[in-house]
Amino acid sequence: MAARSIPRAFLRSARPAIPATRVALPHGLRAVSRRGYASGSEQGKSSNALLWTGVAGLALGGGAFYFLRDTTDPISSATFQPKPADYQKVYDAVAARLADETDYDDGSYGPVLLRLAWHASGTYDKETGTGGSNGATMRFAPESDHGANAGLKYARDFLEPIKAQFPWITYSDLWTLAGACAVQELGGPTIPWRPGRQDKDVAGCTPDGRLPDGAKEQKHVRSVFDRMGFTDQETVALIGAHSLGRAHADRSGFDGPWDFSPTVFTNEFFRLLSEEKWQQKKWNGPKQFTDKSTQSLMMLPADMALVNDKTFKKYVDIYAKDSDTFFRDFSNAFVKLLELGVPFTTKAEDRIVFKTSE
Repeated sequence: MAARSIPRAFLRSARPAIPATRVALPHGLRAVSRRGYASGSEQGKSSNALLWTGVAGLALGGGAFYFLRDTTDPISSATFQPKPADYQKVYDAVAARLADETDYDDGSYGPVLLRLAWHASGTYDKETGTGGSNGATMRFAPESDHGANAGLKYARDFLEPIKAQFPWITYSDLWTLAGACAVQELGGPTIPWRPGRQDKDVAGCTPDGRLPDGAKEQKHVRSVFDRMGFTDQETVALIGAHSLGRAHADRSGFDGPWDFSPTVFTNEFFRLLSEEKWQQKKWNGPKQFTDKSTQSLMMLPADMALVNDKTFKKYVDIYAKDSDTFFRDFSNAFVKLLELGVPFTTKAEDRIVFKTSE
């Protein structure tokens, strides 16, 4: 794995370590991985990066943020024509808030911002052209109440002050931009991004069941990603987002982190999946797997499908051994995911490459 630098702003929020001698992280990542990870119980603010299932989410609140909005501000989406530098300012505001707000799960809101962008985009259906990030319809029930979106209220509320600061940006663009920011600020690859999404009303909500179900295996996984238009290689790369965050028993029913550094974007998810020995966890919750070595990590049945399927496993093995290849393929697939179904008026070469914080 190639060593990678981590933004200094992120180091400011580092927490005391939980020993994880089993993990051989790149030299540049070890400082950040000292943050460790929290216990399975949630205290105060909490969320996860679970891309699969969950208990019914809460409707969007955040009324306390409305006083931050300057209703006399003449800048609006109707009168203001933002330039790339303006979107960089939005990125910088999200990054600054990530650095400052560390009282969340394992010390970062980054994983849940990635999950918000993923779930807002992953509802796309290539046959009907419905769903996807264009609309930000998770602002409304019933979509906000879909089981797979449990806990994403925390991500939406986290971004409300940013929306108030930059009222000209659509929620659709803000959510996807924040997902790109989270990946980059947590040490992941560059995610080129472009604006052009328009918000929709409740009529645009997609039906439940379009997002992957972590309790199911390879047939389901392949079906869900094929519906969006992804290849097997892109499917495996996208599931690599499980390098961040954790599952929560009071939301999805599943519990625990996928690797020892849930706030650092690495290829450890794949390395552990392919090299560690996994056994079914003995507990009262749904079927999930735990590592034999420490019994502190978890894998979902849908994760194990990646090594049980011959084609999927080929890519797991590649990404486990080559961080650079995983970073490249994840970036390409994630950019594609964020743009599914969006009627852009700009070209792909017009994508913005955001500068990460220092």
